[in-house]
Amino acid sequence: MKTIFEKNNNSGICLTDEIEDLSFLNSAFLRKEACNIPQVGELEVLRHYKELSDRNFCIEKGFYPLGSCTMKYNPKVNELLASLEGHTNLHPLMSDEDSQGALQLMYNLQEALKKITGMDAITLQPAAGAHGELTGMMIVKKYFEVKGDKRTKVIIPDSAHGTNPASAHMCGFEIVSVKSNAKGQVDIDALKEVLDKDVAAIMMTNPNTLGIFEENVLEISKLMHDNGSLLYYDGANYNAIMGYTNPKLMGFDVVHLNLHKTFATPHGGGGPGAGPVGVVEELREFLPAPVIDFDGEMYYRNYNIKHSIGSVKSFYGNFGVLVKAYAYILMMGTNLKNATEDAVLNANYLKEKLKKYYDLPYDEPCMHEFVLSGERQKHDYGISTLNIAKRLMDENTHPPTVYFPLIVHEAIMIEPTESETKARLDEFADVMIKIAKECERDTEKVLSAPHNTPVKRVDETLAARHPDLKYTEQ
Repeated sequence: MKTIFEKNNNSGICLTDEIEDLSFLNSAFLRKEACNIPQVGELEVLRHYKELSDRNFCIEKGFYPLGSCTMKYNPKVNELLASLEGHTNLHPLMSDEDSQGALQLMYNLQEALKKITGMDAITLQPAAGAHGELTGMMIVKKYFEVKGDKRTKVIIPDSAHGTNPASAHMCGFEIVSVKSNAKGQVDIDALKEVLDKDVAAIMMTNPNTLGIFEENVLEISKLMHDNGSLLYYDGANYNAIMGYTNPKLMGFDVVHLNLHKTFATPHGGGGPGAGPVGVVEELREFLPAPVIDFDGEMYYRNYNIKHSIGSVKSFYGNFGVLVKAYAYILMMGTNLKNATEDAVLNANYLKEKLKKYYDLPYDEPCMHEFVLSGERQKHDYGISTLNIAKRLMDENTHPPTVYFPLIVHEAIMIEPTESETKARLDEFADVMIKIAKECERDTEKVLSAPHNTPVKRVDETLAARHPDLKYTEQ
């Protein structure tokens, strides 16, 4: 496929015949040669970008079992509602009086998320999941500062979500890791060993990144609260518990949600996202300002928050994402629980079909995702998990998350989501079984994959360290 530069045929549209007088500019800042911008007609531009889009893999093209990321189908009606003129043309600096529809929508979304999480107050500001984590940990830090209680440590299980340590560290906390037990859950004895009066909080994902529910979460909650510490809930895996339980019932004080995962707004391609944060009553006065409130007559942005950590996102978050998530919640209603049921069923179904062909380090009932290991294939045939992932690309399937969580060697994390049919799950299982057999009988086929993708094998290390992003005319 040619680049847009190579398709240059000088047939672009000239919008004016005027020659601009640039004498008022410093000549040092003017080009000495013409800018190398391709001149291509509108039809050729359309064809070029259509060709590029056809090379991309997307949820509409095939199966996307990307573990811990909930790459599920996003109903197109969400896009329609977010693109309504009243939503897209509303300026973020308009007054509250002239923004009542948008403010009411956000207020209603806050109320829905409070009911879903059990929390007492919500902010919609954070722009994505990790941003929500950072916001939550800033609240934790400010809470102890106001109390005059100097706490310097945050405990993070080795099965927690990957960005947790970075979020806590950015807030100045020292990271203390706690190991998992034989069931893939937080080791209570190990937790007790590191729990002291310097600990501000524990950051947990439940179910954790192994897809296993933390059975001892209430005991953990009691240990932390008895120590004067807080519990932070990472909502990356909320697709596994929605409608069945919530962080408040588990004893958590702070939670972030990924609207661009659990609540079916587009995820991937760099954004946008939304990572609302919910807190218990004791932490309400620490939320970012403003929050959306209602006085019985008018919806308004409330900046009067006593110990607010300040604004964390301009213009109160990614409004288009909030619209899509609210539409999804309204459409699903009480059937949000069904999404959880199907997600958990689909994951357990695949786990049982595949555990004979790949190692299953933690053979426990899983929630919405599970983690296999390619250790057998690596040891017996010299085929790594990365090779298996590349072979999957030949089968109209996006590779799942690999090499995470770190506590599983040659990890293959699979999350089918609730939006896939049994037939599609069976197709995926058949492909994974076929690849497992190829590892035994046709090793080179797996080692040299992918074979039918636009880009074949690349040197990932070289590409990461020396990216070449500039077009050079040959």
